[in-house]
Amino acid sequence: MALLTAGAVLVAGCGSASVPGKIATSSILSTPVASVSTVVPTAAAGAAVDPVVAPGKTLKLGAKGKAVKWLQQRLTSLGYRPGKADGKYGGSTLTAVWAFQKVNGIKPTSTIGKKTWVALENPATPRVLVPKGKPTRAEVDLTKQLMVLYVDGEQKLITHISSGSGVPYCETAVWQGKSQRFCGSATTPTGNYKTTWRRDGWHKSYLGQLYNPIFFNGGIAFHGALSVPLYPASHGCVRLPMNVAEALPAMLGKGVPVHVRGKFKR
Repeated sequence: MALLTAGAVLVAGCGSASVPGKIATSSILSTPVASVSTVVPTAAAGAAVDPVVAPGKTLKLGAKGKAVKWLQQRLTSLGYRPGKADGKYGGSTLTAVWAFQKVNGIKPTSTIGKKTWVALENPATPRVLVPKGKPTRAEVDLTKQLMVLYVDGEQKLITHISSGSGVPYCETAVWQGKSQRFCGSATTPTGNYKTTWRRDGWHKSYLGQLYNPIFFNGGIAFHGALSVPLYPASHGCVRLPMNVAEALPAMLGKGVPVHVRGKFKR
């Protein structure tokens, strides 16, 4: 969380210093993701269910075609946000793939190989962080760098995130017409919070630009960013892929519980 210098106003305290451009896609998590035990419920006894059969074709970022479209449709049906099912493997699909791989104990990578296809046929679900939480709530898993939105008890959105880097900072910025120095610890504190105020579109903070921010802990917010790498990189906010930030305001209202748990291990 940002620690403001004397005379500064408490406003959006975390943000990406990046400017409009391409989403970063090259950073890969260096440590394996722990496996999860929660599995998607099977159909009711006696019900006939057609098995899910994945294409099985190895896909790399930039791929196009029916296999990519199948991937996008399958991820969407499971609560992820790969973007439009257009058969083009781009940045939005990549961040959804990362989220899916992390949930299923697969080291995040841009390549869709055998392990990912098998998991898509028999997917796990994210571990519930707050079993007795409100039916509608957001859970932030700092360990896996994931956010899960529950609506009426159902997992409606599962997304990759990038939280506070944990690296102390001091930066000078022009704020309220004068040059000021801002210092902080760049952490996303664990705890229980609730969503408060929000802004539409790009919102300027003293540390950068936030897209569609939804605040839940003082100046800490969920917000879209042009860079959402596979490691904590923000000043304390929870960065989201841009397409997720587009959809979230309509799904996450004011006063909704937000539970932040875990710790990322580099």
